[in-house]
Amino acid sequence: MRAVPLLFILLCGLPVILHAQQTAIKGVVYKSNSPHRISQALVTNIRTNVIMMSDDLGMFTINVSAGDTLLISRKGYDHSKYAITNLNDIIVYLEPVKAIELEEVTVKGQTKARELTDVLYSYRSQGSLFLGKPPALMFLASPLTGLYELFGKTPKRARRFMAFTKAELEQDVVNRRYNVEFVKRVTGLNEEQAAKFMEYYTPSFEDMQAWNDYELVKRVKRQYQYYTQQKPGIKPLKGTP
Repeated sequence: MRAVPLLFILLCGLPVILHAQQTAIKGVVYKSNSPHRISQALVTNIRTNVIMMSDDLGMFTINVSAGDTLLISRKGYDHSKYAITNLNDIIVYLEPVKAIELEEVTVKGQTKARELTDVLYSYRSQGSLFLGKPPALMFLASPLTGLYELFGKTPKRARRFMAFTKAELEQDVVNRRYNVEFVKRVTGLNEEQAAKFMEYYTPSFEDMQAWNDYELVKRVKRQYQYYTQQKPGIKPLKGTP
């Protein structure tokens, strides 16, 4: 009779054991209604928070269990979810975002740059700033203006503003790719924890210019591993790229 309860326990635990068994499956990401493959799409296993990225051929490999759900995302496309019902290879289609949404994003991206540029040109219209080195003949035609251009108070403020503008625009480039939502997805942290991690590590403008999305994910995961060693209460990553 003791064998019956034991068998019952084993049967109850069987689904958990099966769910824990992960298998690496392959997939490919296509643009909807097109033969075009999508590279650098982020593929996230929602249950494990493991993130992979499609290669130049739109292909990826990720560990899953039956019943998992994958979230596939790429800039310029709507997010898509794919339920894993078996462990066969999969094909995912992403729908491009509507043109009007792209236009709105572009306008917002230009607004900050345009506002800063307008201020620069307001300095220029006051004769306080040359967008570049002052012309050499300027000192012959108007020595006093030339001296003010180099040493005057308003030109000095204008040059400081130019430096500020450059820093702001570079930070804007970083923020478009490296932000709280991105960090949350890569690390599995909540919003507050992600913001604290970003205080610990944020890539430079030069880094963002040199790295593609795959390299960015890899670097963030590496820095997050260093971060967890210094913060024992923070959970480590469940997977690596």
